[in-house]
Amino acid sequence: MSRGTLFDKVWDLHTVGTLPSGLTQLFIGLHLIHEVTSPQAFAMLRERGLKVLFPERTIATVDHIVPTENQARPFVDSLAEEMIQALEKSCQENDITFYNIGSGNQGIVHVIAPELGLTQPGMTIACGDSHTSSHGAFGAIAFGIGTSQVRDVLASQTLALSKLKVRKIEVNGNLKPGVYAKDVILHIIRTLGVKGGVGYAYEFAGTTFAQMNMEERMTVCNMAIEGGARCGYINPDQITYDYLQTRDFAPTGAEWDQAVTWWESLRSDVDAEYDHVVVFDAGEITPTVTWGITPGQGIGVNQKVPTPEELLEEDRFIAEEAYRYMDLYPGQPIQGTKIDVCFIGSCTNGRISDLREAAKIAQGRKVAEGVKAFVVPGSERVKKEAEAEGLDKIFQAAGFEWREPGCSMCLAMNPDKLQGRQISASSSNRNFKGRQGSSSGRTLLMSPAMVATAAIKGEIADVRDLL
Repeated sequence: MSRGTLFDKVWDLHTVGTLPSGLTQLFIGLHLIHEVTSPQAFAMLRERGLKVLFPERTIATVDHIVPTENQARPFVDSLAEEMIQALEKSCQENDITFYNIGSGNQGIVHVIAPELGLTQPGMTIACGDSHTSSHGAFGAIAFGIGTSQVRDVLASQTLALSKLKVRKIEVNGNLKPGVYAKDVILHIIRTLGVKGGVGYAYEFAGTTFAQMNMEERMTVCNMAIEGGARCGYINPDQITYDYLQTRDFAPTGAEWDQAVTWWESLRSDVDAEYDHVVVFDAGEITPTVTWGITPGQGIGVNQKVPTPEELLEEDRFIAEEAYRYMDLYPGQPIQGTKIDVCFIGSCTNGRISDLREAAKIAQGRKVAEGVKAFVVPGSERVKKEAEAEGLDKIFQAAGFEWREPGCSMCLAMNPDKLQGRQISASSSNRNFKGRQGSSSGRTLLMSPAMVATAAIKGEIADVRDLL
C-alpha cells in the first residue's frame, strides 16, 4: 500500500510480484550498461542459452576504461581493448543500442542517459555502477547493481530487491556564493554518516533543491550512495520538464502533455508518510573538503582536521587510520595542504555547468608550478558544447589539459592514475584508499570550482577568495 511518497508510488507500479524469499520482483524500465560489469553478465547468458529479453530497454556506452588522451583503436591497454570489443560484440548479437566512441553520444553512462532524455520521471533504472542513483534527480528510482544482477536484468528485465524505507532530507534557504551542490551533499554525508542511509531511499526536498538546476540535482543524487542510501531522488517539477522537453528521447506533442500530467501525479503527496525526516539550513553550508578516506570525513575549507575527542566514539578508529594514510594530523588546518594533481570530471561533476563554474576560476589565471591539472568532459556532447563556448581555450590558457570524455581518474581503470603518494584535489565521488589508481595515492573531494582554486594556488584554498 502506497504511503504517498514518490518512491512508494513508483515501487508499487513496477512490482511484478513477491518472490518466495520475500523480496520484491521489480520491473526495470531502463537498463544502462558499460564495458566493465557487462562482459561477465553476457557470458552467463550465453552459458544458459538465454537471450536479452527486452533489448530496446537496454542502452550501452563505453566510459570506465577509455583513455582520455588518445582514443585511437586498438587501445594501448590490451585488456581495455578486449573489454570494449566484448561489449561491441554483445550489443551487436543482442540488437542493443551502443553509443561508441565517435558516435557523438558516447560518455559516462550517468551523463549520457539524462542528456539524451532516456532518464525520465517515474522510471525504474538499473546499471552495473554504484552511482546510478544520479538518475533520481529526475524523480526516477535508480539502483546501482552487481554483475549477477546485470545478468538478471538482461534476462528478465527484473530485479529481486527488498523494499526500502524513505528518509526525507530537507534543505531550505539560499546557498552562499562559492557553495555548490557538491558542498551540499558532502555536508549531508558528513552529518548523517556514510552508513546513515543503509536500508533507505533518500528523498531530497526543500527550497534549496527546488532552486537547483538539473545538473546540480544530479550531483546531489549521484552521491546518495556515498551516504549509504540505496537510491536518492528529487520530485519532478517544472525545472525537470523544461530540461527534458527538447531531448532526443522525450515524448512530443500530445504525448508530452500526457507525460507531464502523469509525472505530476507521481510526486510525493503533501501528507506523505516518511520513516525519518532531517532538516538542514543551506546558510550554514560552506565550501567543503574531505580530509580522510571516506566521503563522510569532510570539513569546511576554513576548518581544521578534527581531533579524536571531537568525533563520536564509533568514528575514531577510521579517523586514526585516515590520519596515518593521509599524512594529516588532528587539529591541522585543511587549507594550505599542498596538491600534486587536480582532476575536474566524473559522473558527479563532469557536466557543462560544472565546467563553466571551474572555467570562471581558471579564466585569466595560471595553474601553479608543479601541479598537473586536467579537465575531462562527461560526454562527447558536453565536450562539443564546452568547446563551442570556448571553455577549452580558457582551461588550456591557464595550463589545464583538455581531454576526451570518460570516467578518467575517478576510479582510474584507464591510464589516468595518481603516482605513488601524490595528493589529488578531485571533483569525483570517492576518496577511498587507492581509489585514484595508486595504492598509496591520496584524494581530497570538493566542488569543481574548489578543484580549480587548488590548481591555481597549488594547495587547498577557499574558492571565495577568487570569486
